[in-house]
Amino acid sequence: MSLIWKLLRQHISIPQFVGFFFANVIGMAIILLGIQFYNDMNAVYSSEDSFMREDYMIVNKEVSMLNSIFGNDNTFSQEEIDNIKEQPFVEKMGVFTPSQFVVKAGFDIQGVARFSTDLFFESVPDDFVDVDKEGWIFNPEDNTIPIIIPKYYLDLYNFGFAQSRNMPAMTEGILEAIKIDITARGNQDEQIYKGHIFGFSNRINTILVPQKFLEYANKRFAEKQENKVVRVIMQVDNPTDENIKTFLEDHKYVTDEDKLDASKTNYLLKVVLSIVLLVGLIISVLAFFILMLSIYLLVEKNSEKLQNLMIIGYSPAKVARPYQILTVILNVIVALIAVMLVFFMRKWYMNLFENFFPNMEVPSFMPTWIMVIGICIFFSVINFFVIKRKVLSVWAKK
Repeated sequence: MSLIWKLLRQHISIPQFVGFFFANVIGMAIILLGIQFYNDMNAVYSSEDSFMREDYMIVNKEVSMLNSIFGNDNTFSQEEIDNIKEQPFVEKMGVFTPSQFVVKAGFDIQGVARFSTDLFFESVPDDFVDVDKEGWIFNPEDNTIPIIIPKYYLDLYNFGFAQSRNMPAMTEGILEAIKIDITARGNQDEQIYKGHIFGFSNRINTILVPQKFLEYANKRFAEKQENKVVRVIMQVDNPTDENIKTFLEDHKYVTDEDKLDASKTNYLLKVVLSIVLLVGLIISVLAFFILMLSIYLLVEKNSEKLQNLMIIGYSPAKVARPYQILTVILNVIVALIAVMLVFFMRKWYMNLFENFFPNMEVPSFMPTWIMVIGICIFFSVINFFVIKRKVLSVWAKK
């Protein structure tokens, strides 16, 4: 074995291996950083205060002065709803169901004040609710209603109403602990329910209750059953698609431009991330071929001496082993350096993420380790068989 190592050292091209080393470090670091960044971005997506949710749009008809004067209906017909569903850019769609009865709510903040107000409820299919849906149910026998309110409402209270009345600011935790008396009245019937704040939505700017509750309550309390749809919510596959804007303008539909811009930002980030991963993959593949070419040249330069070694009793496996060990060592060193680079880069951008999204959960670094181990094993196995095949071809020429 020592003879083979001495032979190998005599013909190693340092510039070739340095080129392979740095190219592979860069390529592997880009791949690992892209994968880890994608995993971390998923945590940003699921963060309660994230603006980069899935690409959802809330659409309603334009409300104009003429509509108000002449009493034109701003509801969606079933034909219009079906038309929206059939659009190629719509992945799924749901409708808002409004409450059709009188709703009053009251609650006490002990030692501070008693609040009482008229309310309205709406519901959407559960797939569109952007909070943890465990417990998002209604049971008529339980008499308890979970309620989701917009995060925007809490901000209005804390930074507007509370400041003007010298009242204490409220946290999400405090509001979730408060029990609310909900009175539903209509159709000569009345019922008092116990409500509680289930969560806070960044996606839907209305007071949400489970759809099962509204279906039950509308049947019980509504004097006249009306299946009017004023707003729809839809998930689109590509918010940058110009067909969306054209469709909305042609039908005089209105959506929140800020959320549409956020969805476009989200989509563009996904595209950029895919491009970065592709570039990293190309660099790594090219670096792998540089290594293979270097090993091929080494074996070719030493082919006559390798033949002599095999003639005097060295097996092809023993002759190939130093070359295989060399490639494995290089792959491991490259992987370790790449992981270190990704670790420090991730530490830098995660500090930024946590400042912007304090409620996000920091994901594990495990996907990066799994990927780097998988890449090392993959390249090493390929190198192993390629080198063995090359040495066997030299043996066949003797």
